[in-house]
This record gives sequence, structure tokens and C-alpha cells, in this order.
Amino acid sequence: MLVFENSIIAESILVLSAIFCAIQLYYIFFQFSGVGFKKITKPQSDNSDPLSIIICARNELKNLRQFLPEILNQDYPQFQVVVVNDCSWDESSRYLEEMEDAHYNLKVITINEQEKYQHGKKFALTLGIKGAAYDRLIFTDADCYPSSNQWLKQMSSALSIDKEIVVGYGAYQKNSGFLNKWIRFDTAQNGLLYISRALKGKAYMGVGRNLGYVRSLFFKNKGFASHNHLLSGDDDLFVNETATKNNVAVSLSNESKTISKPKETFKEWLRQKRRHMSSGKYYKSSDKSLIGMYHFSHTVFLMLIIISLVLKLNWVFTLALILTRLIAQIIVYWTGFRKLGEKDLIILLPVFDLIAAIIYPLLAITNPFIKIRVWK
Repeated sequence: MLVFENSIIAESILVLSAIFCAIQLYYIFFQFSGVGFKKITKPQSDNSDPLSIIICARNELKNLRQFLPEILNQDYPQFQVVVVNDCSWDESSRYLEEMEDAHYNLKVITINEQEKYQHGKKFALTLGIKGAAYDRLIFTDADCYPSSNQWLKQMSSALSIDKEIVVGYGAYQKNSGFLNKWIRFDTAQNGLLYISRALKGKAYMGVGRNLGYVRSLFFKNKGFASHNHLLSGDDDLFVNETATKNNVAVSLSNESKTISKPKETFKEWLRQKRRHMSSGKYYKSSDKSLIGMYHFSHTVFLMLIIISLVLKLNWVFTLALILTRLIAQIIVYWTGFRKLGEKDLIILLPVFDLIAAIIYPLLAITNPFIKIRVWK
């Protein structure tokens, strides 16, 4: 292979590589580092006011059997569990009736299918919110379970008098296989960014698997009115609209996480990821720019590095850029992933980093042409 000889183009490629490396370092140290490096202040006192947990379920009999008892077994003085049975055609209704008879604090709201009226998850959530007994609300999904029986207590403590929203981490089960590790990496990297931003008073999203807010905020925002036409966004868009510098708390102890069943095929994960990404274009402009520039600079940086290596442009300088970014990423991701319980993923960081640089831009380009048809 010949060494590239056009010095002006070669110098331009190297300068651009350094610029995009600097942009990436800014993101790594100033946007992703909060989870690992920022100390999360514990509430001065435990807040044990009554809470309602809201779960929407459609044909989730297996998951309800497995996980609902763990929700009902929370160590908390007074709480209610509201399950919205959304047009299920499996045996969910019978099971939920039995559980409602056995548990005084379980309330089941059933939505029957109507041929002339099709609705999404936001309608089910709205019914659950209106039907809840208490004003402080914690949300999770039917295929999730809390990491401990202290989950509700931890989330409640964060949702203190001066906080209207609490953001938690929603992890995925650790199973064998490369796909499981990729799903967990994707989730953990996303968690580093949105939780770090929340810790800085700049929250832009939360995940419905582990989220809480007060009902007055929901009504003040007119519920999901501004994005009710979208199937996604009941969690991230709601937080994006209502979060302020001072009204968001973070709960990030080992006891306050939820754990979900991950998708078992790449096709299923891709469908889920497309649905999650479909709401991103409705974020505030500043948040879209922040997220977009990270992924853009990531992809361009790796492209420039590949070009530099192929053309043999000052390999010492190129290698220095690669190592500088990688070392910074390992330091920040190691500390953050350790708090999220995902430290085993660090060994695959270079592989996943390359995959992310390819797959995220492809999803961003193709997603506008894919119609999302179901909320689940």
C-alpha cells in the first residue's frame, strides 16, 4: 500500500481528526461522567407518603405472574398498585381478578377493545393516573421487576417535597450471548447520558420502566396532549416537556433499579429501538442538538481514523488520538457502569463503540421511513 502523498489533504484529515476527537472528549468528560463522578446527595429525611404504582399490561399474563408479586411485596408503609389491563385477550383478566381479591392494595382497570376506536399506551396510562388513589406516582412495565423490596422506598425518598420528577435506571437481565450484552451496553450508555444530564439539572428524558412524578405535574402539562398522536413518548417526551433545573431528582442506589426482560432477537430489539428513537425528533432543540452532535462526531471521528490508517497518515499521531479517546472512555464508562451494575461490559467497549458508530446513524437515517404500528 502506498503512503498518501498529498500533504494538504493529509494535514486536513489529521486536523479534522483532532477536532472531532476533542469534541468526543468533551462529551465523555462533561456529559457522560456525572453518573460515575458526581456524588448523589441522599435526601435529608425519608419520604414515606402514600404512593401509587402504575403498570400498563397487554397480554402480559406470564410476566404478571412472575413479577407482580414482587411489586406487591415492596417494603413500604402505604402504597397502591394500579394495573391497567389494556385490551388483553390472554388470561390476564382472570389472573388479575384473583390477585385483586387477594390484595387490598391492588386495583385493576380493564380497557375493552373497541373496533371503532384504536388507542395507544398513553390512553391506558392516563386512565391509570386518573384512577390512582394517591398523587405521587411511580411507573414501571409489566415485564419489569424491582432490584429489591426497597425500590419503592428509594424512589419515594428522591421524590421529595421540592421535586416533582424522579428518574431511575431501568436495567436489563444479564443473560448469555452477544445480543444480550449489546442491549445492555446500549441501555447503559444511554443511561450514562440522560442520568448525568439530570444530575446537572438538565434532564431531558426518563424511561417508563423506572420513573416517577406527581399527578399535579401531569395535569398542569395537560397530560400527553402535545404528543398524544405519537405511540411513543409517554416517558421521555413527558420529562422533556416538564423537567426544569430544580424539579428533577435521581435515584441510583443498587436497591432502586428495575430489571427488565431483554429482547431475544436482533429484529425484536431493532423494532423496540426504532420506537424509542421515533420520539427523539420532538425533543427540545437544545437536547436534539446535544444528542445529534455526539453521534455525528462519533461517526465522523471513526471514519477519519479509518481513512488515516488506510492512507498511512502519521500513524503515531493517529494512534495517539485513538488511545486518548479510548482511555478517557474506559475511565468514565468504568466508573459509570460500575454504579449501574454493568461493569462486565467494559471489556467489549471497543467492539460496541464501533457498532454504535455504524448502527445509530443508519437508524437515524431510515427511521423516518418506518411506520411504528404498536405501542408495546
